[in-house]
Amino acid sequence: MKQHFIAGEWTPGASGETLPVLDPSTGEVFDQLQRGNAADIDRAVAAARAALEGDWGRMTAVDRGRVLSRMSLIMLSRSEELALLEARDTGKPMSQARNDIQVAARYCEFYGGAADKVHGQAIPYMEDFHVVVLREPYGVTAHILPWNYPAQMFGRSVVPALAMGNAAVLKPSEDACLSALAFCDIAKEAGLPAGALNVVTGLGEEAGSALTAHTGIDFVTFTGSPEVGTIVQKAAAERHIKCVLELGGKSPQIVFEDADLDRALGFILKAITQNGGQTCSAGSRLLVQASIYDSFVARVVERFKESAAGTPAMDRDCGPLINAAQKQRVEGFIRRAVESGLPLLAQGQVASGVPAGGYYVAPALFGNVPRDHELACNEVFGPVLAIIPFTDEDDAIKLANATEFGLLAGIWTRDGGRQTRVAKRMRCGQVYINCYGAGGGVELPFGGVKKSGHGREKGFMALEEFCTVKTVVQYHGR
Repeated sequence: MKQHFIAGEWTPGASGETLPVLDPSTGEVFDQLQRGNAADIDRAVAAARAALEGDWGRMTAVDRGRVLSRMSLIMLSRSEELALLEARDTGKPMSQARNDIQVAARYCEFYGGAADKVHGQAIPYMEDFHVVVLREPYGVTAHILPWNYPAQMFGRSVVPALAMGNAAVLKPSEDACLSALAFCDIAKEAGLPAGALNVVTGLGEEAGSALTAHTGIDFVTFTGSPEVGTIVQKAAAERHIKCVLELGGKSPQIVFEDADLDRALGFILKAITQNGGQTCSAGSRLLVQASIYDSFVARVVERFKESAAGTPAMDRDCGPLINAAQKQRVEGFIRRAVESGLPLLAQGQVASGVPAGGYYVAPALFGNVPRDHELACNEVFGPVLAIIPFTDEDDAIKLANATEFGLLAGIWTRDGGRQTRVAKRMRCGQVYINCYGAGGGVELPFGGVKKSGHGREKGFMALEEFCTVKTVVQYHGR
C-alpha cells in the first residue's frame, strides 16, 4: 500500500480511499495508491510553505545542488531496481525503462551542477544609483505529471524547480507513479529537507484539480492533453500565476529524395514504436517526397512487418499500452482508418506468450493518408504511423505545419541550404536534421507552440522558467 509523501514522511490519505495499481503487461492489480483529495493537497502545500520558511528556504544554491547531485548518485546505484519498478508500472521494455532511470539521474546531475550558476546582473544606470537584477524562486510550485515517462518527467519537471529553491507539490498520474514515490525516499536519503518535496497521489479531477486551484500555489507546470491543459491554464489565470504547459504533438519526419535513406530508415520505426508510441514527440507523420515514395515506403513496410509488442522482459520494439482505455482508443483509430479505406500497408505483431490480459497493440502503418484524415491531424498516442507524399520543398513545409500542434520536426536531406531553409520555416519547438530525438536530451530546451503548449523545459531555460526576476534600485548619492 503506497502512501502520500508529505513533510518528509509517508502518510495515509485523509479519505481512507485507495486506487488500484495495474500492471499493463497483465492487466492485474499489484498494489494500491492513496486516493488523495483537497485535504491532502492542503497538507502538502502547507508543508511546502513551511519548508520555504525553514531549512530549505535558508539553504544556499551550492548546498541545493549537492543534494540533487547526491540524488543522482543514489539513483544510479539503484538503477536496476528502479528500472524494474518503472517497467512493471508502465509496461515499457526493460531497455527503455533502464534508459529512463539513467535520464532521471542525469537530470539530477545536470541541475545539481547548475543550481549555483543562475546569476543576476548589475545594470549601469545613473551616477547616483546602484541597480541589480535578482533571480528568485517563485515559492510553492505545482507539478502534474503524465503516465508515459514518470521517472523522466520527475527529473524534467520537479528537479529544476528544486534547483532554483522552490518547494514542490507533485501529483503524478494515477496510472504510473511508483518511480516518483521511490524518488521521495532517495531525496530524503540525499538530505533534502522535509517539505521541499511533497507527493500526493490520486485522480486528476480530484487531487489534480485541488492542486491547480489552491491559493497557496505560486506556479503550475502540467504535461498532458490539450483539453486538460486548457483547464489547468484557466485555473492558473484565475489567480494570475504563471504556468508551463507541454500538451503533445503530431510531429513530422520529412524525407527528401536526396536523403541518406539507410540512416533515415533506422530512425523511423523507433520514433513511432518507442514507449508504444505513447510519446508527445513521436514521429507520427512520415512525409516522403513523391519521386521516392514507392521505393522508400516499400522499405519502411518491411521494417514494420518485423516489429512487435511484448512484455518488458521480452524487450521488443514496444510494450503494452498503459491501460484498457488507451488500448481501446488506439484500436479505434486503426479500425476507423481501415473502415475509411486507408491502405494498411503493414502491421507488426504481438509477440507470442504475452499474458492475455495485457494491453497490447501491434504497430500499424498506413500509406497515402489524405491530408485531412484524422491520422494526419490528430494525436493517436500509440504505435500508428501515417505516410503522406509531398511534391517539393514548399509543399513539404506547408504539409509539416498543417496541424494544430507544433512540438518537433525531423528533416532528412543532404542539401545544407535546404536543411537551414526548412528548419527556419518549421513552426515547432525543436527541429532535428538527419536524426530524430536525442536520448533524454536533458541539456536541450524543449517545448512547443500552438496546441503543443508554451514555456520551456530541459536545459538551462528550465531554471529561468522556475524563477522570477526582482529589480533592486539603490540610491547612494555622490
